[in-house]
Formats: sequence, C-alpha cells, structure tokens
Amino acid sequence: MDLGNGVNKAQQTDVSEQIEQRRKPTKAQAEEAVKVLLEWIGEDPLREGLHETPSRVVKAWSEYTVGYASDPVTILTKTFENPEGYSEAVVLRDISFVSHCEHHMAPITGFADVAYIPSGRVVGISKIARIVECFARRLQTQETMTAQIANCIHDNLMPIGTAVRTRATHACMTNRGVCKAGTLLTATAFRGEFENNLTLKSQFLSAQI
Repeated sequence: MDLGNGVNKAQQTDVSEQIEQRRKPTKAQAEEAVKVLLEWIGEDPLREGLHETPSRVVKAWSEYTVGYASDPVTILTKTFENPEGYSEAVVLRDISFVSHCEHHMAPITGFADVAYIPSGRVVGISKIARIVECFARRLQTQETMTAQIANCIHDNLMPIGTAVRTRATHACMTNRGVCKAGTLLTATAFRGEFENNLTLKSQFLSAQI
C-alpha cells in the first residue's frame, strides 16, 4: 500500500530497521558505558577483579533482555487438535520468571499462573511458559507484563477465556528505597469468560481449578 510519499509499507519497515541498526550502540560502546558506571561509583575498572566485568555485564544483559528478540506470536503458531472436545480450563501454575524493572533496572522475581479455556485447538504447555519468558525477559512493569501475557494468549489462541496472575518481589523496593524485604506484588488480567464469570474467576484465584 502506498503511504502517500511513494514508499510502501514494506520499504518503510526496511528503512526503519536500518535506522534502528545504525542507532544501536556497539558492544564496545556498551562495555565502555559499564566502565564509566564503575568509575562513577568510585571503583577502578582496571583492577584485577573488575577487568572483565564490563564484558560480563554486557553479556549478562543480552541474556536478561533476550525477550526483545523473541516473537510471542510465533511461539503460539503450532497448536494441536482437540478431538475429544476438551472445554474446561487448562491451568499452568507457578511458572517462574525473572524480569527487570524499567524504572531502576532491578530484578523482578516471581511466579505466574496462566489459564485458558480452549475454543478449538490447544497449545503445548511449554509454549505457555515460553510466552511468560518472552515478556519477562524485557524491561517491564509487572502490571504491563501480566496484561501482555493475557492479551497475547487471548488474541492468538482465541480461547473462550484467559486468566493470568503474577506474584513477584521487586528488588527496587526490597534492596533500596523503602527496603521492605519479602513484599509481594500481585497483578491479574482476565479476558473473555474469566472476566465475565465471577465464579470462574474466583476458582482460578483460589486455585480450585
């Protein structure tokens, strides 16, 4: 489709990707930034214990944020037939995750409960865990991540209903600022039948299903 300036949508996407690639700092630049931070806190980045730290930190953050390179829609592409017409809730509980707060880049560590009611085909349970991992491995707020997981499953599997609950501790609250260790944040997201059926919602939250 012509966007009005002689450039179609595909070409515009290619240009945008090229601009993004040019703007992305190099690994060396990222390591230099870590060195600056070490110096800012009063450390010597050249001493033996810290000599390889910038490289290690950059490598670690590439792992912490690998979710940016994952396509959640692709994860849910492969589904399976449901020949017996299973129509009750499929629930996967206590999916562990580690994310990072977008405000302080501090760890968010917790568990997710995910449920969906099939309307037709079903998905392998490992794919649900991968969806959680995909969104967790980004800079996040817990509330946003919870909604993203629910929306992704509901929009792509098109189930009768979807429910997500996350419970997590935030290092930005336990290790700094107010310093309240052990504090848990709970966030929920309900779509379809789980949003409209209070009994079903209650059963999910109380682990009766």
